[in-house]
Amino acid sequence: MDVTNSSMEDVGMALRRFGLADYSVFVSMLLICAVIGVYYGFCAGKVSEAEYLMGGRNMQTFPVALSLIASFISGITLLGTPTEIYVYGIQYVYIAGGVIAMGVIMGSAYLPVFHSLQLISTYEYLERRFNKHVRLFGSFLFSLGLVTWLPIVIYVPALAFNQVTGINVHVITPAVCIVCIFYTCVGGLKAVVWTDVIQTLIMFGAMVLIIIKGTIDVGGFSVVWERNYDSGRIEAPILSLDPNIRHSLFTVMCGGGFFWLQLSAVNQNMLQRYLTLPTLHAARIALCVFVVGALGLILLCSYSGMLIFATYYKCDPLTTKLAAAKDQLLPLLVMDTLKDLPGLPGLFVAGVFSAALSSMSTGLNSMAAVVLEDFYKAWFTHRLSPRQTDILLKTVVVVVGSVCVALVFVVERLGGVLQMSMSLSGITHGASLGIFSMGLFLPWVNSKGAMVGGVACLGFMSWVCLGTQAAIASGDISFETKPVSVEGCTYSFVTPPTPAINSTVEQHKDEVFVLYRMSYLWYTLLGAVVSMAVALVTSLFTNPTDPASLDPMLLSPVIRRFLPKKGVKQQDVDMALLSGCKP
Repeated sequence: MDVTNSSMEDVGMALRRFGLADYSVFVSMLLICAVIGVYYGFCAGKVSEAEYLMGGRNMQTFPVALSLIASFISGITLLGTPTEIYVYGIQYVYIAGGVIAMGVIMGSAYLPVFHSLQLISTYEYLERRFNKHVRLFGSFLFSLGLVTWLPIVIYVPALAFNQVTGINVHVITPAVCIVCIFYTCVGGLKAVVWTDVIQTLIMFGAMVLIIIKGTIDVGGFSVVWERNYDSGRIEAPILSLDPNIRHSLFTVMCGGGFFWLQLSAVNQNMLQRYLTLPTLHAARIALCVFVVGALGLILLCSYSGMLIFATYYKCDPLTTKLAAAKDQLLPLLVMDTLKDLPGLPGLFVAGVFSAALSSMSTGLNSMAAVVLEDFYKAWFTHRLSPRQTDILLKTVVVVVGSVCVALVFVVERLGGVLQMSMSLSGITHGASLGIFSMGLFLPWVNSKGAMVGGVACLGFMSWVCLGTQAAIASGDISFETKPVSVEGCTYSFVTPPTPAINSTVEQHKDEVFVLYRMSYLWYTLLGAVVSMAVALVTSLFTNPTDPASLDPMLLSPVIRRFLPKKGVKQQDVDMALLSGCKP
């Protein structure tokens, strides 16, 4: 397409070639999901409560592993990660080390406890370890985190759809979400898992297709590497212990690892999938497949960010406003690269929506489990009939889904989705990880300490996270970005008064409160440490729990091995260990 002497608006309109074949591919994905929901809701026999929420606890390992990948990798990752690499460089890629560490810690210290207890709601553990009030608080944290996260998940694919078609975000959002609410509502967990399988394959297929075609178009992998290396985007990890550095190796490995640990090890969305598997061995295999798949998708998304820069290295679409928002960079690349291949842009949009729908369906199904098990059964003695239970579960799915769609109006006014999502999640994630971890690793913590620690953490992290976001919004905090150029643009555009993304952070940092300067990846770990420290101190002053009085199955295997078994004196254990015998 000859764009010489064209305006930016003309180029943008020319790239919006979302034709009949593309709409057909996109609609087909939605229809397949709906059909799966209909099958498991109406054709696969009567669905009990256990089947609806847990898949009968006899699901197959590989589909569950793919469901874990689809549930965790949302459109935030698909669109936010390429933007992160384009704007800031590849430092975020080194979070791969944190993901691997998360898999090892979860598989050895967290998963064995939850799987052996055969829970429906993860937060039932908190009642067994502490009391009902702590369980209710944990469920509240999950609910709050879900309702603030899902609108971002929904907004991201709508943004991509708007870039490639021009259709308003608030038109496509409710239309697509109705399909998701429908198949989640009628089909239960089995429908969610099997739609996740389809959606995972679409996600990977769409990203691989874009990468192959885009790399060929720019002249090969060597060109992509050279252009990114010359611009400073490809660089060695920053070896610094300074927590204020946004993405040092220490930050992404340690802070990022604990962020992933909360989302994977103590979150109802993810644990509910692991608990559908019949054995701990099968759950660990699913965890390994999830780690490999998540790493693969992160690397694909990161490379696509490098590809975006290699394609637009002489004409930055953010400066020219060809991309109206940072998170529309990948959709722009897709339409530029695949515009002459009917149906393939539709596959990409289907891939982004697949990521969002899988996350949304997982969240809604998990929310239904939490409402039934934690908010109703834990506090009301009246037992619901199977019919009443079915109505309650489906009502929760519809109501929560509708609320999240409405909250998209709020998300639209916020900034980049990747950091925003991870920053705001720090409000609840730290307290959640802290409460579960103190139960697993600190046998002296009592219920009063757990509640005080959780509430203290929630207040503290709300102050830190919201204060940081306010400082960013006011311009008191900005982040150093990689250079861009508009010297090679072949179309006319209005030159902005300042570069669209070039800014520095040094001019503001010293004037901002120290905790506001801290990298957002530390929020989860900071919150967990605060909650555990407060809980331990409070417990020590309010009759700490005797470790011998606890059911050892409520403690992590890492701690369990250091505690004597019930009814066995400590000196007997010591003598048995010295003699090489089992106590």
